[in-house]
Amino acid sequence: MTEPQSARTAQWPHRWIAAGTLVLSAGLSWAASVNAPTSPVQRKPGQAPNIVILVADDWGFSDLGSFGGEIATPHLDALAQRGVRFSNFHTAASCSPTRSMLLTGVESHRTGVGNLRETTPRAHMSSPAYQGSLSQRVVTVSSLLKDQGYRTYVTGKWNVGSEPRNLPPQRGFDRSLVQGDTGSDNWDPAQRYLPHTDKAYWYEDGQTAVMPKAFYSSEYFVDRMIGYLNQDQASGKPFLAYVGFQANHVPVQAPAEFVAKYKGRYDQGWTALREARRDRAAALGLVPANTPMATLPTTLDWAAQDAQSQRYEARRMEVYAAMAEAMDHHVGRLVAHLKATGQYDNTVFVFLSDNGAEGSDYKMAQPWLWTQYTQDIDRLGSRGAYSIQGPSWASASNSPMNGFKFFASEGGIRVPMFIAGAGVHSARPIYTGLTHVTDIAPTLLDLAGIARPADLYKGQPIETMAGHSLRAALQGDHQPLRRADEILGYELSGNAALFKGNLKLVKNLPPLGNGEWRLYDVVTDPGETRDLQQQMPAEFAAMQKDYQLWADAHGVLPVPEGYNPVTQVAINTTMNYWLPAYGPWGGGGLLLLIGTWIVWRRRHRSG
Repeated sequence: MTEPQSARTAQWPHRWIAAGTLVLSAGLSWAASVNAPTSPVQRKPGQAPNIVILVADDWGFSDLGSFGGEIATPHLDALAQRGVRFSNFHTAASCSPTRSMLLTGVESHRTGVGNLRETTPRAHMSSPAYQGSLSQRVVTVSSLLKDQGYRTYVTGKWNVGSEPRNLPPQRGFDRSLVQGDTGSDNWDPAQRYLPHTDKAYWYEDGQTAVMPKAFYSSEYFVDRMIGYLNQDQASGKPFLAYVGFQANHVPVQAPAEFVAKYKGRYDQGWTALREARRDRAAALGLVPANTPMATLPTTLDWAAQDAQSQRYEARRMEVYAAMAEAMDHHVGRLVAHLKATGQYDNTVFVFLSDNGAEGSDYKMAQPWLWTQYTQDIDRLGSRGAYSIQGPSWASASNSPMNGFKFFASEGGIRVPMFIAGAGVHSARPIYTGLTHVTDIAPTLLDLAGIARPADLYKGQPIETMAGHSLRAALQGDHQPLRRADEILGYELSGNAALFKGNLKLVKNLPPLGNGEWRLYDVVTDPGETRDLQQQMPAEFAAMQKDYQLWADAHGVLPVPEGYNPVTQVAINTTMNYWLPAYGPWGGGGLLLLIGTWIVWRRRHRSG
């Protein structure tokens, strides 16, 4: 995201800022210019396929109907039924690193986006692996497709760098309307979802965008994409259309007509939902029957909640489901447009979530949220209201996986993904082999008949794509994509993993782990319930060595002693925004005042 800078950051009272940060951490339809569809495009036999990439934000493994969920997602499910679902597909556990890998086919540290800017330790910020923006050493799949005659468009969340060199026009997109930050309000484009910056940053074709006063994000992103497609339709060129939805990123918001559909649907609570989803996913062949599930320390006992709390929590999930269905509805509008213009049959569709469902409780942000939003139960989902899914419902969204967003457990990094459409055979509709977000870019190039670059692009050295093409799997070959001895490493904010064959070595920091390594067979035990380190000591030791070699080769740095991502957000917000915006006394003093008030309020309540 774009961050204001000020010379005032050079001098400031360290004690005020440090005290404020520590106390705070303790307490804390736009009307589109869419032309009416013209006559259908006439395609030549063998012409390169169109490509549509649909990225959902913070959807859990079983949120999609075709992955076991109860949420109505008929348009996405219809696409999934035409293609191949990948039941063992992994991303990073947060948005920016995943998007960097999706666009480049390169591992996130090598793209320069080894972490979110908000949670990056200050000590890491000088490292090339932790810049929070795409490195000049990577080339995007959009650039490669554009070079070969594709018209290229992106709408929605961008979040891989807002410097001029990293905005979409410099990364291979002909037209673009993007949100440069990690997210924003879904009804008011000017509203920040957290006070990380002075405003929400939007860009159109590389310039500051003039946004409508009000919109609904999923509708607006599809409107703009259809407008771009219509403008250049007469060219007859194939296109890349990348839609990065904000659904279901916080604040969780949805139109009232969608919310109303789910009234009472979640009154039985998160445990019952989690079990029902696990059983449906197993019946679909996505996970083994009777997959065991771990109960997370962050999941509350539904039966122990009083009636008022149960009703409020159920309403949160109703709004969450409505937001997902609303997104699916607008995906259906895009699909209908492609059918009406004769482009549907020659289009490849890729759908994925950027990471698992969001399990944060956002308590740290409550003082700011109270000044910006209402959280009244009767307003949840509407304009001016703020809702979250929360850790207990997130465990159900990720069912039957363990963990959630930001953590290296399967619930944080194993997500729904399918590829459907032109050139995809659905005779074997589920692929169970280990796959990764870095596999998408090489797959798209393969389907388009374009060779991936080796180590040079336009004479400049670049990082080599790490991923594998999924084309064989899309055509019915279900042999393992990766060799049994091939490793796939991962790290984000000190949470780490290494895959090798069916085994996964993983460690998480609190509250979902204690920083110690565990070993699981995630094919037979995707819920990560049976630690195998005692039964397989040789493999356990060897994979720890493999991880260290991988980490050294990819520039992974250990997090500082005592690192906490919530505290780090407070520190980075202070340094990057509050201090430059309000000066040393205003920034540090304000944080100290708010933090002290939070601590007093908690003690007052407990007493």
